[in-house]
Amino acid sequence: MGVLNGIKILDLTRVLSGPFCSMILGDMGAEITKIERPDKGDDSREVGPFVNGESTYFMSINRNKKSLAVDLRTEEGHEIFNGLVKDADVIIENYKPGTMEKLGISYDDVLKIKPDIIYCSISGYGQTGPMSDKPAYDAVIQAMGGLMSITGQEKPTRVGSSLGDITAALYGAIGILGALYRKKDTGKGERIDISMLDCQVSILENAIARYTVTGEVPQPLGNRHATIAPLEPFMTRNGEIMIGAGNDKLWDAFCRAVDREDLIDDYRFFSNEKRVEYYHELKPIMNKIFIENTTEEWQKILDDAGVPNSPINTIDKLLENEQLKEREMFKHINHPVAGNILAPASPVKYSENPNDIREASPILGQHTMKILTEKLNYSQNDIKELIKKGIIK
Repeated sequence: MGVLNGIKILDLTRVLSGPFCSMILGDMGAEITKIERPDKGDDSREVGPFVNGESTYFMSINRNKKSLAVDLRTEEGHEIFNGLVKDADVIIENYKPGTMEKLGISYDDVLKIKPDIIYCSISGYGQTGPMSDKPAYDAVIQAMGGLMSITGQEKPTRVGSSLGDITAALYGAIGILGALYRKKDTGKGERIDISMLDCQVSILENAIARYTVTGEVPQPLGNRHATIAPLEPFMTRNGEIMIGAGNDKLWDAFCRAVDREDLIDDYRFFSNEKRVEYYHELKPIMNKIFIENTTEEWQKILDDAGVPNSPINTIDKLLENEQLKEREMFKHINHPVAGNILAPASPVKYSENPNDIREASPILGQHTMKILTEKLNYSQNDIKELIKKGIIK
């Protein structure tokens, strides 16, 4: 059933940040009605790779949703939307600020129909401020938000995953859950304003603190950590291994495991602060240690010593990881057109009401007729006329 069973969400989002947010809530059991343009739907439907003409990118972030294809620019489209709003708990949209106002479905518009609505807007820069009307994509936000400036070997580098979008999606879901909890006590809705830029700044960890305390602008450090050592990968005889001796107890355990107890009391390395200070003397020592054995041998040695470590897995190896298999983090989904598709499952593990992948991502307009007939009591003739006009699909 899911912890959000009974919660009805109208999903006006597209591409990544909004769909990922609504997918999280759908996995928790919320009923998600994804409202799309009847001509082409969500933009991400055009992003490959494709299976039988269906986008696997779209599939990966739109499971547990029903697709209603309707043109909201039309009077008839408005009537359909307003009818669904009356029974909705949450609306999520991720268009550029001002778009919902132009369509006549802004927060203020919806309040007239549903005074207790929870209305979440996700945008590049938020609903206020001098940059609020600027368009944005993940890479633009990573650049603007400072993340690229502290990522990479020497030249600022985009993070491999779309963290600008994903963090906004996570904060959006958190905001909605908080609003739903408050609504149970007060009966009041909420306007939630999520800025991708704000979210990016919030996850810079200690970069801002380092600058404000030291006056030094943080720079890309490659795979090492700015304030913890050793915490980085090292070359082995047959590859690389990432290790994290993140405190003095782990450093002690590491030194004993590699038969270098002399390093424990070395004045340069006896504390994390010193190891960071003398990093350039520590690094060659570590290099010399790790090149002696294979990655697999080091895994066994460090595991026995309780020192965090990991090989650097490629995606193919990730799919074979025994821990992830045990945690059921990959699920096969039967898509009506693409067939059997493998996708990551929800990482949230409830004991009583587990998250679940109940259905694959919808094809465009897959549930239009069902929603109009069952929720809004439209007749078959009404629907045929709307299809003829190109208002629905």
